Amino acid sequence: MNDYERIARLIRFIDAHRAGQPSLEALAAQAGLSPFHFHRLFSAWAGVTPKDFLQCLTLAHARALLREGESVLGAAHAAGLSGPGRLHDLALGLEAATPGEIKSGGDGWILSAGFADTPFGDCLIAESPRGICHVSFLLQGQTAGDALEALREEWPRAKLRRDDTAARGLAAGMFMPPGAPARVPSLRVLVRGSTFQVRVWRALLRIPAGAVVSYGALAKSLDSPSAARAVGSAVAKNSIAFLIPCHRVIRETGVVGEYRWGQERKRAILAWEGARHALQ
Repeated sequence: MNDYERIARLIRFIDAHRAGQPSLEALAAQAGLSPFHFHRLFSAWAGVTPKDFLQCLTLAHARALLREGESVLGAAHAAGLSGPGRLHDLALGLEAATPGEIKSGGDGWILSAGFADTPFGDCLIAESPRGICHVSFLLQGQTAGDALEALREEWPRAKLRRDDTAARGLAAGMFMPPGAPARVPSLRVLVRGSTFQVRVWRALLRIPAGAVVSYGALAKSLDSPSAARAVGSAVAKNSIAFLIPCHRVIRETGVVGEYRWGQERKRAILAWEGARHALQ
C-alpha cells in the first residue's frame, strides 16, 4: 500500500467519524502504522499535523461562506488568500489548441509521456511541443497501460515517447514539498475544448489555492449566471488534473461533490492546499 492509499483510507475514516474528532491513535490504526510513524508520514505528506489537517478537511469555512450568500471566490480574495506570499502557486500559461490541431489529432507530434509518484498517487503527465497536454491520476484498478491508452485516444495520431524521468521533473514543480523556496514554476499547458470550455478553465486558474467556489459563483464570474450546468459540464471535461484546478469547484450547498479522479482524492487535494495556506 502506497502513501496515498493510506491517506485515502484515512479520509474515509474521517468522513465517518468527523464528529468524534478521532485521536492520533485511531487515525494511525486506520493507516496501519504506529502513532509515531503515522505522525511523521502524515506531516511529511500534508506539511501540517494530522490534527490541523482534520480541521481543514471539514471545509467548514467553505460552507459558512456559501451560506452567507457571498461569492466564495470574492471572499477568498478578501481574506487575503490570493496574496503574493503563497509558496505553492504555479505560473501557468494556458493555450487552446487550434481547430486544425484538434482535427489532426496530434499528427506529426511527439508526446513525452511518463508516470510520477505524487502526494495523491501515481500520475500520468504528457507534454506536447506546445506544452503539457495531459495530467491524470491513476484510478483504483487502472493500469499504466490503461492510462496510456486513454492518452492515445485523446491524441490518436501523435507518437508517444515514454519518459518517466521528464514526468518526475514536471511533477516536482507541480507538487512542491513543504519548505520549498519561494519560487514560482512556469509551466505551459495546452488544452482541447470549445471556446466556452476554455473560458471556464481559464476562470478555474483564478481560484486561489486553498479556496473553493461553487458552480453558480463560477458561472456568475463568467457573466453567465444561468449557465451553472454548462459550467459543471466544462469542469468535468478538464483533462489537466491539479494544474487546472477543477477540484476547487464544489456544490452550492457546500458539499464537495464528484471528481473525475475520485471524490476522496478531491478531498485530499483541497485539504492539502488548505492546510498549507493556513500556515502562511
